[in-house]
Amino acid sequence: MSHNTFGHLFRVTTWGESHGPALGCVIDGCPPGIRFTEADIQHELDRRRPGKSRFVTQRREPDAVRVLSGVLPEEDGVTLVTTGTPISMLIENVDQRSKDYGEIARQFRPGHADYTYQAKYGLRDYRGGGRSSARETAARVAAGAVARRVVPGLKVRGALVSMGEKAIDRANWDWDFVDDAENPFFTPDRASVAVFSDYLDGIRKAGSSVGAVVEVVAEGVPAGLGAPIYGKLDQDIAAALMSINAVKGVEIGNGFEAARITGEENADEMRMGNDGNPIFLSNHAGGVLGGIATGQPVVARFAVKPTSSILTPRQSIDLDGRNVEVTTKGRHDPCVGIRAVPIGEAMLACTIADHYLRHRGQTGR
Repeated sequence: MSHNTFGHLFRVTTWGESHGPALGCVIDGCPPGIRFTEADIQHELDRRRPGKSRFVTQRREPDAVRVLSGVLPEEDGVTLVTTGTPISMLIENVDQRSKDYGEIARQFRPGHADYTYQAKYGLRDYRGGGRSSARETAARVAAGAVARRVVPGLKVRGALVSMGEKAIDRANWDWDFVDDAENPFFTPDRASVAVFSDYLDGIRKAGSSVGAVVEVVAEGVPAGLGAPIYGKLDQDIAAALMSINAVKGVEIGNGFEAARITGEENADEMRMGNDGNPIFLSNHAGGVLGGIATGQPVVARFAVKPTSSILTPRQSIDLDGRNVEVTTKGRHDPCVGIRAVPIGEAMLACTIADHYLRHRGQTGR
């Protein structure tokens, strides 16, 4: 299969399957002189890692990363500095249970990529979905940890803002709480933890699943990144977020809300600051105007559908063309949107790093 690479100058290729021996990524185009540690990469992978609470899949993967190439160790023996050559990272799979998928080897799970893979390639890896599994996103998170360090001063953060019919109170937004040990949902609203817990417990015990909306924000994005026609920054952000498993919708800034308000309400007015730089009085555009970054925080949201693997029997067909009922067993996320938060951050970081290098290459700044 093709199309395993994204980005133009900061290019990421991911490889591996859900139930194979390992998966990983190769980053090509990362500038030399970028410093990080394996612990920096591991921190981001641990945030995405399965098995951390009863609200996510109980597959037990340590997701231990190994950096294989593209770096030199510094004198402290811990810090790695990029050399400008391809950076290869590997993550072993250690807790596959392929037998869980034996019953659906010849059946198409509703809502999954089973049928479309079969239609395109004439075969499919039924063991967890192969390349279509969200397990592949671990490699993206590893790449995103490097991408965060390419743009000086860049800060990328994400939060889960709604789950099913339950939503946070944005008046309670607290970025410091998102990664709190008592917060299994990446929610920025402390009061929503009890609400989400009760709600998802009911969904989980019923053997069902529910969707979510995730918001990602990038601060420190230089004004000017992007292009006005086919290389729009928001266009590439939307494509990157849409490439995440189970994502069915993306919006930038006000997004679809912009269709319900007036021009006076939507326009981000400007005044001149005392330092000679413009000040925006609002950020309805989400930090992008005409495909080019304004210098304000870049804000995007994406909608994640309910996990298709549920215990409720669903009507489908099999490889022999027979009508069947499919019940998906195994270990699955009752709300895959929870672990999508660090994945969304990674894709946003990779996109901005790529545009930063493109901008620098074109303008010399």
